[in-house]
Amino acid sequence: MRHLKRTAKLGRTSEHRNAMLANLVCSLIEHRRVTTTLAKAKAARSVAEKMVTLGKKGTVHHRRLAAARLHQEDAARILFKEIAPAFKDRRSGYTRIIRLGGLTGKSRARSQGDAAERVILEWVDTIVEATAPTATAPAASATETKPAAETKPAAAQPAEVKPAEAKAEEKK
Repeated sequence: MRHLKRTAKLGRTSEHRNAMLANLVCSLIEHRRVTTTLAKAKAARSVAEKMVTLGKKGTVHHRRLAAARLHQEDAARILFKEIAPAFKDRRSGYTRIIRLGGLTGKSRARSQGDAAERVILEWVDTIVEATAPTATAPAASATETKPAAETKPAAAQPAEVKPAEAKAEEKK
C-alpha cells in the first residue's frame, strides 16, 4: 500500500529522477522559466522552493547543501545572489505553474509522444535579467543629455522657487 507516500516517481529510478529534477531546477534558475510536463513541474516545484528557502538562509552550510542537490555551482551562485534576495519578504510560494492551451482538457497543449499536458514553471516575482540594462542604456543616455540642456534654465528655477517658499512662510 502507498499510504502517505507522496513521491512522484515519474517512471524513473531514484538517481535518474533526482538528476532530472536537479537539471530542471537549474534550468529554472538560469532561464527564469521552463516549459515541461505537468507531473515534472509539480515535482520540480517542491525542489525549487526548498532551494530558495536554503538561499534565503544564506550560510555556508546552506550553500553547500544547495550545491550538492543541484550539482551545478553556477546555478547555486545565481540562486544565492539573485533569486533568494528577491524573495526575502515572501514566506513561501515562490513558483507558479501556468498550463498551456485552452480551458478544456482536449484543447490543452500536449506532448507529442505521450500526450502529457504541457505547462510553464516560472518564478512568481519577475526578476530583472542581465539583458535588461542594455535595453535601458539608451534611456539613461537620453537622461544624461537633458540635464546638460537644462543647465541654462536652472538659474531661473531658484528664482521661481523663492516666491513659492515666501508664500509658504507667509501662510505660517
